[in-house]
Amino acid sequence: MTIEIGSRIPSVTLNVLKDGVQAITTDEIFSGRKVVLFSVPGAFTPTCSAKHLPGYVENFDKFQSRGIDVACMAVNDAYVMKAWSKDQHVPEALIMLADGNANLARALGLEMDASAFGMGVRSKRFALYAEDGVVKALNVDAPGEFKVSSAQAVLETIGD
Repeated sequence: MTIEIGSRIPSVTLNVLKDGVQAITTDEIFSGRKVVLFSVPGAFTPTCSAKHLPGYVENFDKFQSRGIDVACMAVNDAYVMKAWSKDQHVPEALIMLADGNANLARALGLEMDASAFGMGVRSKRFALYAEDGVVKALNVDAPGEFKVSSAQAVLETIGD
C-alpha cells in the first residue's frame, strides 16, 4: 500500500558514504525537520542524471531558504550514490541516500519492478515533503514520466 498524505514516514535504515559507509535512519533524517525526499529509479540513468537530480541541485538554495532539507534516494549502494554526487556537483548538504535493498521504497509502497530493463526492484520516481516525519505532500510520476517529482513542481506544491 502506498504511503499517503498524513502518514508517518516508516522507520527504515539507509546508508550514506561519509568516512566509510554510515547507517542513517529515517527517524534521524525526518524528525524535527522539514524535508523533501525525492527518489529516482537509478543513479547515472538518463533522466535522473540529465533532469531530476540537476533540478534539485539548481534549486537547492530555494529549499534551504525555506528551511527545508533535501534528500535524494535511489536503490543503489552508497559508493554509487557518492560517485553520482561527485559527478553531478551535488552540494554537501543535499543528502544522498542509498536504499540498496529497496527497503524504504518498499516500506513507502513506491517500489517498482524494473527487471525488464535489467535493474531488478527499484524505486518509482517520486518526491515527498514531510514535516517532523509526517507526509504533507506526495508527488509520484507515472511510469516513464518526469513531471510532478521535479524540483520546480515540488516548490510549486509546497508554496511559500
